[in-house]
Amino acid sequence: MVNGPSNIFFERHGKVQKSDLTFVNEEQLLSIAKRIASRVGRRVDELSPTVDARLEDGSRVNIVIPPIALDGTSISIRKFREQKIAFEDLVGFGSMSPDMARVLMIAARCRMNVLISGGTGSGKTTLLNAMSNYIAEDERVVTIEDAAELQLGQPNLVRLETRTASIEQTGKVTQRDLVINALRMRPDRIILGECRGSEAFEMLQAMNTGHDGSMSTLHANTPRDAIARVESMVMMANLNQPLDAIRRTIVSAVQLIVQINRLRDGSRKVTSISEVVGLEGENVVMDEIFRFQYDDTQYGEAVKGSYVTSGIMQRSELVKKSQFFGLYDDLMNSFRGM
Repeated sequence: MVNGPSNIFFERHGKVQKSDLTFVNEEQLLSIAKRIASRVGRRVDELSPTVDARLEDGSRVNIVIPPIALDGTSISIRKFREQKIAFEDLVGFGSMSPDMARVLMIAARCRMNVLISGGTGSGKTTLLNAMSNYIAEDERVVTIEDAAELQLGQPNLVRLETRTASIEQTGKVTQRDLVINALRMRPDRIILGECRGSEAFEMLQAMNTGHDGSMSTLHANTPRDAIARVESMVMMANLNQPLDAIRRTIVSAVQLIVQINRLRDGSRKVTSISEVVGLEGENVVMDEIFRFQYDDTQYGEAVKGSYVTSGIMQRSELVKKSQFFGLYDDLMNSFRGM
């Protein structure tokens, strides 16, 4: 993270630290920013002072220059590990329990529609990558992203990426455009890297029309907040649908919400796995299968706690699908002895 020529920060083990390195001056930093943008076919100047793009090595870069950035050119680069992080790694990091990992593996294999909710840098894309390992190789998968981050390994894979408008304000391709187009490509699953606008409506429609097992991420602090965010994003599509109809669409489409949070000690943990059950009046009913329970008695530098479960209902959609896919015993083993 570069905040002007004299302030450079980096993240290590979930904590942000200041670097001793500096740039010579603002002119050098601005020159480097323009070279980075030009290498990826973008431009950054006073007419177009922001850039969000993907570098050649797959890293995400965001550039903001003066006069928008008041204290000098800002450059943010998010690098990703070359090796995919699997569920075994996440369990080893303490991000989830082995039983939670098994349930998420089964959910991915059983073609549950999943939303992964969390804050910036909480590990949503990492978890989505881990779940994608359990998509069958004979399925056709279409991924849609603003800047490609997903690392799927299926042979029948189509990767789509949005495009910003040119200087003449032409050629813009949005996520909504790509979701609509993806429905014409005979996909078995659609993976939307991040749901943040009016494309949410088309995504819900896809989940409701035979594209079971579709997944996406969004920014929210709790599973219930995630439902409210989706409602707001569908309203952005200007469809003039009543809120009741929007909620019914969400409940029939989204089956599992996985909440992941970055805690005060820098660790990232799956704090809740909730199944969307249905509607009672105007309220969305959810069944929390797993949750991370904080231990208030051991307050210290590291966050302490344990993963607990209240079990799973037999009328659960996950139970029904696990029976259909022959994974019922594996699913039930995740709840025995807890």
